[in-house]
Amino acid sequence: MKKTILYLLMIPFGLFSCKDDETTTPSPTVSSELSGDISTDVTLDPKIEYKLTGSLLVVNGGKLRIPAGTVIKAEKGFNKYILVEQGGQIFVNGTADKPVRITSGAATPSQGDWGGLIINGKAKLSGPAGKVTTSTTEVNPAVIYGGDNNNDNSGSIEYLILEYTGAKSSADIEHNGLTLNGVGSGTKIENVYIPYGADDAVEFFGGSVNVKNLLVVDSDDDMFDVTQGWTGTLDNAYGVWKAGYTSTESDPRGAELDGNLDGNTPGDVNQSDFFFKNITIVNESTFEMQDAVKVRRGAKANITNLLVKGGSVTDVIDMTDGKGNGHAGTVIEYKNDGMVVKGQEVKNPDNANIKSNAAITGANTSAFGWTGYKF
Repeated sequence: MKKTILYLLMIPFGLFSCKDDETTTPSPTVSSELSGDISTDVTLDPKIEYKLTGSLLVVNGGKLRIPAGTVIKAEKGFNKYILVEQGGQIFVNGTADKPVRITSGAATPSQGDWGGLIINGKAKLSGPAGKVTTSTTEVNPAVIYGGDNNNDNSGSIEYLILEYTGAKSSADIEHNGLTLNGVGSGTKIENVYIPYGADDAVEFFGGSVNVKNLLVVDSDDDMFDVTQGWTGTLDNAYGVWKAGYTSTESDPRGAELDGNLDGNTPGDVNQSDFFFKNITIVNESTFEMQDAVKVRRGAKANITNLLVKGGSVTDVIDMTDGKGNGHAGTVIEYKNDGMVVKGQEVKNPDNANIKSNAAITGANTSAFGWTGYKF
């Protein structure tokens, strides 16, 4: 039996004194512990600093509402994560002035301290023809995702910071910062900042959800990862490795874009067929990036206004893979602004439509002013 959600509310303390013309403001130093299942409509209190002490599951019929300015600090560990199951919904209602922040509670935080945010929807995945495909969540195999409803609505996310994510139980079972499993286009995701995460910052496992205004800083593996039949749009995304960055992964990339899951089912229908637009990938470190963009395993990508710059890279655009090349219908328009190429600028054996354009500008960084990141 799953646990129920646990709230340990403490009495507020440290109220500010006030003069006659001032108002009293409660201190945000109260705490409450979060874990277990949410099956009803629950709204957190932005005056409380929450502690994530275990896995928090928003189950079918449950709604989790997180107001602007709320802070959640996770204890260290693989089982510290938030998972929105099929039929559950999350509403992150941050603002530019008061984003929602979910971070590590460690005194000295680091990559991989806690899990991350996972959303499971009922949208389509790649799979056999004539069948509705579902799959199991990597970090919790008891929970499924996928289906046949590309309009599925798992809620909305606006102005969210996810820090120090990516805890793992093994080399093959690990969290991302934001994991979108079969999430439908009825879900709104805009203005998300994912710094200092292990594994991938964001990964789309199928589905049709769109994401706008995404900033990624120092992800240990890929900045943007696509697999299992995703068909949405990523609009205005900026990924950067800062000076001094190193990776524990063997093949970290700017974007790793697969058609089917792990390349193991090349005969699938509904493989990834998506749009990236207004994208910047930056390497400010001395660490060599494997590929700025890897399109493989049947994926069909339409990428416009892609800017890559700084540092070194093995290949800028690579359409090849031992488990299947990227789809020949791929279209990529890009500009390499000073990335030193150690391998090939473009590896394109099937003659996809790939071309450079000196007029490209990449992401609009003014959209990320709310994060405080200095470009």
